[in-house]
Amino acid sequence: MTAEPGTMREVIVSDEAPAPTTSLEDLVVITGFSGAGKSTAMNVFEDDGYFCVDNLPPEMIRGLVDLFVHEGAKVRRAAVVSDVRARELFDTLGAVLDDLAKRGIAHRVLFLDADEDTLLGRYKETRRRHPLSPTGSVAHGIDAERDALEDIKARADFVLDTSGIGAAILRRRIVDEFLPRQARAKLAVTLTSFGHKHGLPRDSDIVLDMRFLPNPHWEADLRGLTGFDPQVVEYMSRDGKLAAFYEHLAPLLDFLIPEYIAEGKAHLSIAVGCTGGRHRSVAITEALAERLRVRDDVEVEVAHRDVGLSTR
Repeated sequence: MTAEPGTMREVIVSDEAPAPTTSLEDLVVITGFSGAGKSTAMNVFEDDGYFCVDNLPPEMIRGLVDLFVHEGAKVRRAAVVSDVRARELFDTLGAVLDDLAKRGIAHRVLFLDADEDTLLGRYKETRRRHPLSPTGSVAHGIDAERDALEDIKARADFVLDTSGIGAAILRRRIVDEFLPRQARAKLAVTLTSFGHKHGLPRDSDIVLDMRFLPNPHWEADLRGLTGFDPQVVEYMSRDGKLAAFYEHLAPLLDFLIPEYIAEGKAHLSIAVGCTGGRHRSVAITEALAERLRVRDDVEVEVAHRDVGLSTR
């Protein structure tokens, strides 16, 4: 039986296999695509006091757990990264997870995902070789990795898509979903501006389409500006539709946010889109962030995914 995503995996131990005596309260297995942010994820757990090991072949997870099971072990929380860098040894990860469940070792699996364009961009920035294609193209390595990860992704407790988000937001998402909540009832809200022609952000809970507003792109004096510029906001506001939009949106958010908190939701992702992600979506995202930051029940992060892309 599996618990809700981001919660401790529930295991059923038979009478013939009593739960081991161990101080280990939480074991997090981090896996996923190379370049999707596994190192950042491990750092989050390490900063919170977890015993962390990177690039651990699956079979060695058994040995590590054996150390924790011995009487006198003092490790209460641990996080390990196990991925395709283990090559053919990675194929045993599913069997190792099954063995942990049979032994009554409570564990959670965090899978970090990302689209191909994001992964290719990150490899281009770091100039590193893909572990499954050390002498070939990164794209070939990603294709091979997708096949190798398919089964593990399906059984993960929580799949986090890191496409188009930076390290700070990734850390916040992991903290909200995986680390024990403090005595507070705040909803972490991420506002992301984007351009529809570049694709929707994949992890969005709510998508707001701003293409009904006047488009500054068609004004020569405004095309080179962005939604951060007051001239752009003034142009968008000229016919009163922007003010009317806020009048409808404010009561909707006033209703939804307390309901999400009451339901136990830790993170809300709101994507704000226009055609190119440079003018209207940026301005609206900044305005919404300013409005939400005055609330006592939310914490706000802002990301502008496409504002730096070419206007052509």
